[in-house]
Amino acid sequence: MNNQSSAGNIINQTVDSNTWLGHPRGLVILFFTEMWERFSYYGMRGLLILYLTQHFLFSDARSNVIYGAYNALVYVMTIIGGTLADKYLGSRKAVTFGALLLVLGHFGMAFEGSGARQLMHFQGQDYQLTLDGRGGDAHQIVVSAQGVSTLKFNEGATTMLIDSPAAVGLPASIAVSDYSVRVETDGFYQNVMYLSLALIIAGVGFLKANISTIVGSLYGFGDARRDSGFTIFYMGINLGAFLASILCGYLGIYYGWKYGFGLAGIGMLLGLATFLKFQHWLEGKAEPPNPAKLRERVLGFLTVEMLCYLSGLAIITVSMLLVMNAHLVDESYVGLLGILILLTLISFALIKCKGEERNRMLAGIYFILAQIPFWALFEQAGSSLNLLTDRLVDRSVFGMSVPAPVFQSLNSMYIILFAPVLAWLWTVLARYKLNPPTAVKFALGVAMAGFGFLSLVAGMKLSGSAGLIAVGFIFLIYWIHTIGELMVSPVGLSAVTKLAPASAAGMMMGAWFLYTGLADYLAGVIAKTTGAETIGGQLVDVAAAKATYIAVYSQVGYISLAVAVVMLLIAPVVRRYMHGAE
Repeated sequence: MNNQSSAGNIINQTVDSNTWLGHPRGLVILFFTEMWERFSYYGMRGLLILYLTQHFLFSDARSNVIYGAYNALVYVMTIIGGTLADKYLGSRKAVTFGALLLVLGHFGMAFEGSGARQLMHFQGQDYQLTLDGRGGDAHQIVVSAQGVSTLKFNEGATTMLIDSPAAVGLPASIAVSDYSVRVETDGFYQNVMYLSLALIIAGVGFLKANISTIVGSLYGFGDARRDSGFTIFYMGINLGAFLASILCGYLGIYYGWKYGFGLAGIGMLLGLATFLKFQHWLEGKAEPPNPAKLRERVLGFLTVEMLCYLSGLAIITVSMLLVMNAHLVDESYVGLLGILILLTLISFALIKCKGEERNRMLAGIYFILAQIPFWALFEQAGSSLNLLTDRLVDRSVFGMSVPAPVFQSLNSMYIILFAPVLAWLWTVLARYKLNPPTAVKFALGVAMAGFGFLSLVAGMKLSGSAGLIAVGFIFLIYWIHTIGELMVSPVGLSAVTKLAPASAAGMMMGAWFLYTGLADYLAGVIAKTTGAETIGGQLVDVAAAKATYIAVYSQVGYISLAVAVVMLLIAPVVRRYMHGAE
């Protein structure tokens, strides 16, 4: 049978029986909508830390904290978007609104403006220090009224060395104590960037949790196709992330930030268009719980539905202020929030639950907390690890210099390749009653996070104090972390849904995402400690930067392994509290 006939049969099957490859045809729409949403999200994510350090010339420390706060808020705001959809809007309206905000946010990121410029003041004159491109292959240059010349620093970064001093009217070497540097920022476009990030945060908040809810609603209770449907949906997520990291990363580095961010925006626009055109395929499975309630007037002419959308504007405002001032937020406040939520969960378990239900909820709380060390390390991928790859790694693959953001596609590629392998492995081990308990898998996942960074530390030590790290170690850390992710993320989500009491299912899932967000904030705090001195967004002292990375990554790696050992020791207790909910 030729391909054309096969395609025709699939289309006919979709039209005639409202199914696609044996699944509700609504799954097709959700697959592509989420694929394009993840395309836009990961396309922007891969470029963000480099954009902050090279275009707006933020310090490494501030850039990493902004990135961590942004990532944290993306998860925290899903709680608000999910609650509004459950009570008032319904998932279809929430996803549409979220997708619209995402389109605006991603296209907003494409308006880069002049960013910032760094000026060196030397002997009464100003000289601009900048890069002749983007990413780690760009060179530091000094620009004067007379011309342009490249610059570098001697070992120890005590002296700036000018390649062609006559071209810019400077001496061949300048002691760092003899000049001062200041940054002039285009405030308007910097605020456009903050607003765009806030729009994306709010958009993901309304879309992310609710589109997964729609997938579940397509299948009735006990439908054997449910797990397979979610697997197909999950593949859409990783396909979008894989393509985005390559395409947006390549365009953003080699052609311009606006092209990488713009392509991410086009991806989200395609996702919105797909969802709007074919949402009738959902067959009413994602409608508001009470349409009449949405039309009720509150506060004069405002309806309940309008207030739901206005709450999105409130999320945008709060998110913009938090991201703008992320470097000023006291970390103890974030920790206090985590403690208050934990006390709320434990109080509910002790007061509202009894017997096995109480024990199961306490076990669920354990998994919610146990994810924190893993995500705090895993999420270095978009921040400190991205900067390290850009600046300190020999990124040559088959004779081509690969942009740092492209390497983030490895995570999605490994998931697509190894998720079926692990799923098969757990099934085989279960036949022989050797399948590790959920708590043990979780501990192994946290250990993998630590092993990943320790393997990279070994690569840094092998490369010497100032040499480039072999690119194979980047492939290795992403592989180790991806295997860890497959032992934590799907296993943890499944465990929480099984262990949560029916009366607290929403609260437990909300807490899972909240603590994922807090872990992402912690990731930003960790990444901040790897910050190095830069000129024009490029390293001044390679040896010092590498020493800092080795110290930080070694510390978090060993701490992660210690936490994993403790988790293994208490795994039998956690398993008893689960009462067979494996």
